[in-house]
Amino acid sequence: MTLKALIVDDEPLARQLIEGYCRYFPEIEVVGSVIDVFMARPILETGRVDVLFLDINMPVMNGINFLRSLPHKPITIFTTAYKEHAHEAFDLAATDYLLKPFSMERFLQAIDKAKAALKQQPNTPENHTFLKSDGKLIKLFFDELYYVEAQGNQVKFVTENSTFNITQTFGSVLELLPASQFVRVHRSFAVNIQKISIIESYRILLLQKGEVPLGSNFREDFLKMVMSKGGE
Repeated sequence: MTLKALIVDDEPLARQLIEGYCRYFPEIEVVGSVIDVFMARPILETGRVDVLFLDINMPVMNGINFLRSLPHKPITIFTTAYKEHAHEAFDLAATDYLLKPFSMERFLQAIDKAKAALKQQPNTPENHTFLKSDGKLIKLFFDELYYVEAQGNQVKFVTENSTFNITQTFGSVLELLPASQFVRVHRSFAVNIQKISIIESYRILLLQKGEVPLGSNFREDFLKMVMSKGGE
């Protein structure tokens, strides 16, 4: 079992302590270590966080209020110097509550609880697929993909860090992508709805990756899907 961990704490030494403890566990991958909840939110929105190490007393918004604001709460381990928030934390179904300074033994207990909680969660769809290209297999994380574009007998993939083409039919590529996340918006384009910034009459602006056309034959179904997601 692999645990992808996000650390949120405005104290550098506290972050370093948790990061150091995590290095003793090969099954833990720290995907982020940030100073406030505003830096944490976009990382959580990728859907690639299994366990959240969350401080409570932080500037602007504390950890309790931040967790309360999340529509989908990850497995959360609070790390704080203040024991008086424990009741609120467990009301939010926190997995554990570590009082600073905490020992490796206490940290290990929290990790075991997080693993047990993860096993009890219902099975979720895979967050990636593999694509065949030139005799190689390319691992594609759905959350990193902005859009796909049909280009003749090839399909162009535009991700956060790269752009590449594979020889495959557009229809077979669409079957690989989760329908809850990707929607066809044009006869040659399908887009990740998580990456949409602005929707206009005939185009869709994407976060940091330009724009894609919105075909008139696809507009109605696309808008219905977007509106249903906004109401979740």
